[in-house]
Amino acid sequence: MARTFLYCRVSTSDQSTDNQVSEVEAAGFKVEPRRIVVETVSGSVPAMERKGFAKLLDRMETGDVLLVTKLDRLGRNAMDLRSTVDRLSQEGIRVHCLALGGVDLTSPAGRMTMQVIAAVAEFERDLLIERTQAGLKRAKAQGKALGRPPSLNTSQQEEILAARKEGVSLGVLAAKYGVSRAAIQRVEKRG
Repeated sequence: MARTFLYCRVSTSDQSTDNQVSEVEAAGFKVEPRRIVVETVSGSVPAMERKGFAKLLDRMETGDVLLVTKLDRLGRNAMDLRSTVDRLSQEGIRVHCLALGGVDLTSPAGRMTMQVIAAVAEFERDLLIERTQAGLKRAKAQGKALGRPPSLNTSQQEEILAARKEGVSLGVLAAKYGVSRAAIQRVEKRG
C-alpha cells in the first residue's frame, strides 16, 4: 500500500512550515505526522545535498507518494528540480505538487508542466539578477555610495591613520573608537 510523505522546507529559522502542512490538509491529503519531514535550508542547496531530504529518501519505497506544496520546496534551479524528480521517478516514487493542482510530476503531463514552470521561474530569477546588477552599476556610475555606511567618519579615519603611523596598536584604536580591529584595518587599507 502506498504511503504518503510530505516534504516541507523553509529558508530561515524565523519562518514556519505550518502553512504548508495546512495547505496539504485543506487539499484533503491525510499524512501521518511521522511522515512529515520539515527542513530549514535554502532552496538554492540542491535537494540531494539536504540532510532532511536525504533521510526522507532513505525512508521512502517504490509506490510511495511525496507531496510538496510548491515546486520551489524541492529546488529553485530547473536542472536540480528535474534531476530530483527523475531520481524519485526511477525509484518508483510519485511526486505531487499542490500548486499545480496536485499533478503527479513523474507523469508525462506532470513532467512537461514542471519543466515549463521551472524554466519560467529560472528565467524570472535571472532577469531579477540582471536588473539588480544594472541598478547597482547605474548607481555606482552616478557616484552613489553602495553598501552600508562607514562606522567611522572622515576625521576619525584621519586620526586613525595618523595614530597607526605613530605605532598605536589596532586593539587600542579599536577600543578607543568602539569598533573591531578589522574596521581599523579597513581604514588603513583604504588610506
